[in-house]
Amino acid sequence: MICRSPSQKFLLLGAILAGSGVAAGAFGAHALKEILDAPMLQVFETATRYLMYHAFGLCIVSWAIDRYPGRGLQKSGWLFIIGMLLFSGSLYGVSLAGIRWLGAVTPVGGLAFIIGWLFLGWGVWRDVSSRAANQASSQ
Repeated sequence: MICRSPSQKFLLLGAILAGSGVAAGAFGAHALKEILDAPMLQVFETATRYLMYHAFGLCIVSWAIDRYPGRGLQKSGWLFIIGMLLFSGSLYGVSLAGIRWLGAVTPVGGLAFIIGWLFLGWGVWRDVSSRAANQASSQ
């Protein structure tokens, strides 16, 4: 495999997904403006915005994994990826293909985002707390 470590994997995926988000944003602003009505264009833009936020989130996870090692941080990255697939993917399906029932999947993706951010915070907090406890016991 190209990536040797989880941090490299999440940085690569974050970069690819951020580039995809830029492309989707340009597509929405230029090609879809004449095709979609205003509410569906807004749905498409929401999907793209959250794709970008969480692509950057994957880059943060990559940095955090190297600085604060722990499995919770990897879970955060995978939850962001799942969230992007479910949240943004379902909104793209609703806006582009008119598959309205996909809207029921969107909150599951949103929940994956929320839990991913909680895992990220927990993983950093746990590592920092552990280091502080180790320093206190060694003094």
